[in-house]
Amino acid sequence: MDFKQHYLSCKSLVDERLRAVVGPREPSSLYEPTQYILSGGGKRIRAVLVMLAAEAVGGTGIGALAAGVGIEMLHNFTLVHDDIMDRAATRRGRQTVHTRWDEGTAILVGDVMIGLAQSTLLENPPKRCVEVVRAFTHGIIDVCEGQALDREFETRNDVTIDDYLHMIAMKTGRLVETAAEVGGLVGDGTPEQIDGLRAYARHIGQAFQIQDDLLDITADEAELGKRIGGDIIEGKKTYLLVRALEQTTDGDDRRMLDQMLAKKGLAEEMIPVMRDFYDRRGILDSARRDVRLYIERAEADLQVLPETKAREMLIWFAQMIMSRKG
Repeated sequence: MDFKQHYLSCKSLVDERLRAVVGPREPSSLYEPTQYILSGGGKRIRAVLVMLAAEAVGGTGIGALAAGVGIEMLHNFTLVHDDIMDRAATRRGRQTVHTRWDEGTAILVGDVMIGLAQSTLLENPPKRCVEVVRAFTHGIIDVCEGQALDREFETRNDVTIDDYLHMIAMKTGRLVETAAEVGGLVGDGTPEQIDGLRAYARHIGQAFQIQDDLLDITADEAELGKRIGGDIIEGKKTYLLVRALEQTTDGDDRRMLDQMLAKKGLAEEMIPVMRDFYDRRGILDSARRDVRLYIERAEADLQVLPETKAREMLIWFAQMIMSRKG
């Protein structure tokens, strides 16, 4: 099996179905921006994971396509609302919905995508429909709780690395976990297999967020699709900042961090200074090690699955996430 080609084939099916979800519907003031956000590209990681998880327990990817598209729409709902809360002007190199239209429109777009996501999820009701809906609903709740924790961190200066890891397990990892769980259910996996898939997804979700924190300051802006150093300008409690606060207790470096906390961010010209600081203190290397650690844990979680090409595909999928550049 050509793993990359299989991923791209799944992604292509997801993109095609997403284009057809909204269609010519009214009012255009709602559905035009909805189509806009759904056509914004991206790796479709969560949608493809639903399909791969179904295959890994003996089901088919095409049989899990509708569920995957539903999860992808739920993910895009979170992006639209996150962008409003973060006052983000761009996403994937394009204007965010609230910037191109307005906040009221963006809120409605996010809301309607929850409904469209659930409708698509149940387009072909799976055998274990109640379990699928329960997983989907719990996923929404947990992601919102994770987002609330992230917001709380904005006003707290005592966030520990354990606090941070719990938050990203909810905010980022939980929706990836939901994708794997839904795929396992649609594929009719055993409870042990679904537990393994959930643990796998939780770990790659955590790796994904730490990688995001790294990319914010180390990536190429064109590949990342948004400005570099945005987390520093906003004073966001990322893996890098929380580690730095735990490891730096005095001197000029600590004064710089305290200034960042007091002002809730630093000026744009301080981005290279912070990058050098994170590098000098070994914090970038620490983040890279933790990304590898979570990927290794994810791969170990898959041992409960049958030894098939589908399981190997999930291992490849985790490695792809670790090596992404944007």
